[in-house]
Amino acid sequence: MHTPRSIVIVKLSAIGDVIHGIPVAVALKRAFPAARIGWVVEGRAADVLAGHAAIDHLFRMPRGWSRSAAAILRLRSDLRAFRADVTLDLQGLLKSGLAAWLSGAPRRIAHAPPESRERSWLLATDCVPATAPHVVERNCGLLAALGLSGPQPRFDMPSWPVSRARIAQWLAEAGLVSAPALINPGAGWPSKLWPEERFAAVARGLARNHRLATVVVWAGQAERAAAERIVAAADGSTTLAPQTSLQDLGELCRRARIMISSDTGPLHLAAAVGTPCVGLFGPVPAGRNGPYGSGHAAVEPPQHLRPVWADRKTDTASMAGIEVAPVLAAAGTVLARTAAA
Repeated sequence: MHTPRSIVIVKLSAIGDVIHGIPVAVALKRAFPAARIGWVVEGRAADVLAGHAAIDHLFRMPRGWSRSAAAILRLRSDLRAFRADVTLDLQGLLKSGLAAWLSGAPRRIAHAPPESRERSWLLATDCVPATAPHVVERNCGLLAALGLSGPQPRFDMPSWPVSRARIAQWLAEAGLVSAPALINPGAGWPSKLWPEERFAAVARGLARNHRLATVVVWAGQAERAAAERIVAAADGSTTLAPQTSLQDLGELCRRARIMISSDTGPLHLAAAVGTPCVGLFGPVPAGRNGPYGSGHAAVEPPQHLRPVWADRKTDTASMAGIEVAPVLAAAGTVLARTAAA
């Protein structure tokens, strides 16, 4: 085809999954700098895309939009006005395939099954088999349909000045003059939660071994309660983070020496803005979803504790199989590596 004039990416949610799609937008803008790039996204996940230099327009959709005839018609009208030549469906679900189809784009690129599900591939014109292990590289694999391949995926995350000022003020008021460690105890699935007392033990270990203060981040009241319990059990080595937006959290990550978290959006946001990470991966392998890029580490349970894929959202044994000692060892390795760099 001719050089595309406008391209639409469809990756609706969740936060970590949306972040994993950003290198696709970066690669497209580098290859086709004159093209307009739009992105269809749901809910607050749009906040991590706001201000990105590679994205010209966000089609922000509420959750549940695909069950509303009015919302579908509104999205169709907005997409048709954008006049997309190409769409790339990174999600591989029926509703993401529907969004791509509504655009009217003559080329609609999607993952081939089994990466695409719910027969969403029937709405695509080009289906690309997944060959890479990591989801970031699988997403970038769709670019082969446009003749693009080769460069290392890049996030090139924007800065958010209002959030940067807010976080700088909070750190000063909290007396955190040195870059802290971040602990994120929350997760999107209960099966990805790590025991709170082990996070507290990690915070105590970071203070003892590295003289490193820790900030515990949270989102929502349930996570705040868990974060407060971790702070209480950490014997004065931790501070409770304030309530943060995603952009606030991104700027807090930029000010941190390390992030320790299970497989969830804040971990991938930290990795995207360049914060060294230690990821805890129980039900889903780190080779598929680990913090992407160099300088990170992943801690996983013994292989016999990993559940079959169908049980990944209900399993509890795999995260319980991750002990404190290997997490502290991984953190020490990451900190030493970044200090040397």
